[in-house]
Amino acid sequence: MSEQASRPSGSERANESASAGNTTSAEASPPDNAEAAQVLADLEQLSRERDTFKELLLRTRADFENYQKRVAKERDQERRFALWPLALDLLSVLDNLQRALDSVHEDSPLRQGVVMIFQQLQGILQKYGIVPMEAQGQPFDPHLHQAVMQQPDTAHPPNTVIKVLESGYYYHDRVLRPARVVVSVAPPASERSEPTASSA
Repeated sequence: MSEQASRPSGSERANESASAGNTTSAEASPPDNAEAAQVLADLEQLSRERDTFKELLLRTRADFENYQKRVAKERDQERRFALWPLALDLLSVLDNLQRALDSVHEDSPLRQGVVMIFQQLQGILQKYGIVPMEAQGQPFDPHLHQAVMQQPDTAHPPNTVIKVLESGYYYHDRVLRPARVVVSVAPPASERSEPTASSA
């Protein structure tokens, strides 16, 4: 064979070079794909972490806002009922004034003075939301009344307040002090039954 025949032509050398280049490119592509896949996986992980921290932030913010509202409500309640101990002490003064009124004659000048003091003190208490409750003639309510005794009574239904021994008071929407009362009960059957007519 001649020397020219043993040597590859220019086109054959070009084809060999192209084939070698393709082989190199094919060998380099798998690492590029693996790196891209790793980058995507890292991005997905970061995205999940971001969503987790965002949810935690929103929950923490909501909890803090609820805490602020609760503290503000408790502060308002404390301010609203700040005079509770003083009010209880003043009620005993009202009770004593009421006892003085009950013991003094209607047309006594002393009674008029006590009435003025009593009404003045009641007005001051009402200014701060402390008002007496209406208990006379009302159905007995253990949340509002303290039953001191029971009394048979035919003029009222059973469990009716027939006498107030000590007035109850509200402080805004709460019971400051329950009323001490006498509650009606049904009289015994022997008292309710009419006497039988004697035979002639």
